[in-house]
Amino acid sequence: MITLTDAFESGKTLCEFCMQENITLAEAMIRREIAMGEMSREEILEEMHKSLLVMRESIRRGLEEHVESVSKLSGGEAMRLFRYAKYEPFSGANTCRVAASAMAVVEVNAAMGQIVAAPTAGASGILPGVLLEIGVEREWSDEKLVQGLFCAGAVGLLFAKNATISGAEGGCQAETGVGSAMAAASIVELSGGSPEQALDAAAMTIKNVMGLVCDPVAGLVECPCIKRNALGASNALLCADMTMCGITSLIPFDEVVAAMLAVGHDIRREYRETAMGGLATTPTGKAVAEKVHRFQEFERGRATI
Repeated sequence: MITLTDAFESGKTLCEFCMQENITLAEAMIRREIAMGEMSREEILEEMHKSLLVMRESIRRGLEEHVESVSKLSGGEAMRLFRYAKYEPFSGANTCRVAASAMAVVEVNAAMGQIVAAPTAGASGILPGVLLEIGVEREWSDEKLVQGLFCAGAVGLLFAKNATISGAEGGCQAETGVGSAMAAASIVELSGGSPEQALDAAAMTIKNVMGLVCDPVAGLVECPCIKRNALGASNALLCADMTMCGITSLIPFDEVVAAMLAVGHDIRREYRETAMGGLATTPTGKAVAEKVHRFQEFERGRATI
């Protein structure tokens, strides 16, 4: 018999625990939170609902208000993509709206707005973009969406315990990749998928971005981070669809997690959030970094006057 303490050691043990107790990944995560803390079930659910409201507001702001980052490098693109969704986009209207919602959150983050790191600020748009936009389409209640967030939390915890969610340690595969895995698992479970299916969807999202580097231009969480959130959201939708039609991941979830960690450690330091490689060192990337540096120097000088 697997105990709650042992359940989150791996995807395999978590699925076995859920099968043993006949519960969802979300319920397993809620039970873990109750066991670890001093809050009741009702208080824990209320706290997660607060996170849901922050996510919803960050999407609204990014899609309805003109937000602009301090660096002036980003802002307004999410709104543009969301509006474009009505004009028969190649990726489909729903995918376009989900991707735009994901971008909206990261644009708000870059503009110093309030977001929920899921699992990080750089990947904060994928889970809310996917979960809330699909929730609107399928008329899911807030109570159901909160369950989706707990499911996503369970998947994120497995990556945090057995690999990494840090771009500085594992590249962007560990940030937007894990965010995508969390989002895919959440909508699979909310659509009636089993814990095994949810983790299959999560595994496939990581396989699709294995080795993705973290190369922020000027060291800021803007380029290419914002558009990679759009990619992560689209990736989550496709992997959820593959899972729900019966496609499985040939490589089990736990082995995918282990492979991601190994690949992350093999990625050169220049490609792990240092802004010393990839897009950050292109001629344009360097020019942008210099422009941002001069602006920051100007702002510091003005602040001391």
